[in-house]
Amino acid sequence: MASSELSLGRAGHMVKTLADLRIGQLGRVLSLNGRVETRRRFLDLGLIPGTEVRAVMESPVGRLRAYKFRSSIFAIRTTEASTIEVESPHHERLEG
Repeated sequence: MASSELSLGRAGHMVKTLADLRIGQLGRVLSLNGRVETRRRFLDLGLIPGTEVRAVMESPVGRLRAYKFRSSIFAIRTTEASTIEVESPHHERLEG
C-alpha cells in the first residue's frame, strides 16, 4: 500500500502506513510487509499485529522517526515504516 492510498478499515478506522502517522498520533499494527529480514527484526522487537504504536519524534532530515510501543522508543527509517500497515481512528486528536 502506497502512503498516499488511505482506506477505511474495520470500525471506521483509517488504514495507512506507520510512516503516515503524524507526531503524537496513535496507530495499531495490522500487518508487516517488506523484506523478510526487516519483518523478523520488527517481530523480535515485539512489533506484531495488534500492537499500539505512537509516533513521537522525527529527525531534522526526516528520514528517521521515533515510535513508542511496548514501553520503549525505537528509531525506524521512514522507508521501513512505510512497509507497516496500521489503522488509526480518524477522529483521534493529537496529544499536546
